[in-house]
Amino acid sequence: MSSTSQSPRLPLTSQVMVIIAAGCIISLVGFGVRSSFGLFLEPLTTAHGWSRQTFGLALAIQNLMWGIGVPFAGALADRFGAKPILVGGAIVYALGVWGMAYAETGTQFHLLAGFVTGLGVSFTAFSLALAVIARAVGPERRSMALGIGTASGSLGQVLFSPIALAYISAFGWHTALTLLAMTTLIIIPAAMLLPKRPASATGAIGNEQTFKQAMHEALSHKGYILLTTGFFVCGFHVAFITVHFPAYVTDLGLSRETGAIAISLVGLFNIFGAYLSGMVGQRWSKKSGLAGIYFVRAITITALLLAPKTEITIYLFATAMGILWLSTVPLTTGIVGQVFGTRYMATLFGIVFLSHQLGSFSGVWLGGFLHDRTGSYDAIWWAGVALGLLAALIHLPIDERPLPRMVGGTGKSAS
Repeated sequence: MSSTSQSPRLPLTSQVMVIIAAGCIISLVGFGVRSSFGLFLEPLTTAHGWSRQTFGLALAIQNLMWGIGVPFAGALADRFGAKPILVGGAIVYALGVWGMAYAETGTQFHLLAGFVTGLGVSFTAFSLALAVIARAVGPERRSMALGIGTASGSLGQVLFSPIALAYISAFGWHTALTLLAMTTLIIIPAAMLLPKRPASATGAIGNEQTFKQAMHEALSHKGYILLTTGFFVCGFHVAFITVHFPAYVTDLGLSRETGAIAISLVGLFNIFGAYLSGMVGQRWSKKSGLAGIYFVRAITITALLLAPKTEITIYLFATAMGILWLSTVPLTTGIVGQVFGTRYMATLFGIVFLSHQLGSFSGVWLGGFLHDRTGSYDAIWWAGVALGLLAALIHLPIDERPLPRMVGGTGKSAS
C-alpha cells in the first residue's frame, strides 16, 4: 500500500480548489489543441503535395522540442513560479499553430509546426500545472488530484477532436488552424489564477535541498533511471496513435469521421482511466500499476492487429487504449513526488518527460517513414507491442519508497 494512504485527510481550501481548477483548464486546452493535429495530416498533405513523412517529421520535431523544453520550463517554474512561464508559452504556442496554416514548404512547416509549436507546448505543458497542483495538495490526496489534472487533458482530447473536425469541415484546414491558435490563448487567464511564486508543498518534508543536490540525488537513483527509461514507451505509443491513427483508419477503407470519433473515445475513456489510476496510486503500488498498464497496452495492440478491421473493432480499441492512455502520468508523477518530494518536481518530472518525448519523436517519425516505405503501419504497431512488454518488465524493479530524508530518517537512499 502507498505510504501516503494512511495520512489524515485535510480539507481542501477555496484557494487550493482554484489552483486545481486553473491547472485543469491549462491541461485541457494545452493538451486538447495538440491532440487534434493528426486530423490535419490528410487535408494538409493533400493541399501541399507533401508525403506523410514530411508531416510526421514536423510533428516528431514538435514532440522532441516539447520534451527538450519541459525540463527547462520546469526549472524556471520551480524558481520563479509557473505563471510567467505559462503566459509566455501560450503566446508562443498560438504563434506556432497560426504559422502552421501559412507554411508553404516542408522546411517552413518543420520550423513552425515543429520547433515553434513544440517550444510553446513545452512551456504550457500539463506537467507544469500538475507540479503546481502537487504542491497545493497534501500527500493524502495528491495522487487523486494528479489523476484529475491528467483527466482534464483527456477531456481536452474529447472536446477538441470533434471541434477541429467541425472546423475543417465548415471552414477548411487553414481557418481551422487559425481558430485553434486563438483557443490556446485561454491558457493565459487560467495561468493568472496560479500563485506568483512556487509555494512550499503542503505536508512537505525534506525539501531543504539545492537544485544541484536534487539533480545528483535523482540521477543516482536506479528507480528514477528505470522510470525515465520506461516512459519512452508511453510517448512512443501515444504520439504515434495521436498523429497516425486517423490516417490508419482511412487506409482501412473506413470514414474520416470514424478516426475522429476514435480519437475522441480515447480521450473520453482516459478521463476515467486517469482518475482511476490516481485512485489506485493513492492506495497501492504505483510501479505495479505502471507495469500492468504497459502489459495490457501490448495485448490491446495485438488484438487490434489480429481482429477484423471494422468500425466496432476501431471503437473497442480506442476505448481500451483510452483507459490506458495517460493513466501512466498520475503514477509516474506520483512516484517522483513520493520518492523525492515536490520541491523540484517540475524539473525532475521534466527530465522523465524528455524520455517520453524522445519516444514520441520515434513513434511519429517512424510511423510516417515506415508507411512511406512499406505502404503499411503494421511494422510500427508490432514495435509498439514489443516495447510495451519491455516497459512492463522495466518498471518492476523500481524502489518507490520515499528516500530517508523524506521521512526524517538518515542513511543512504535506496537505489
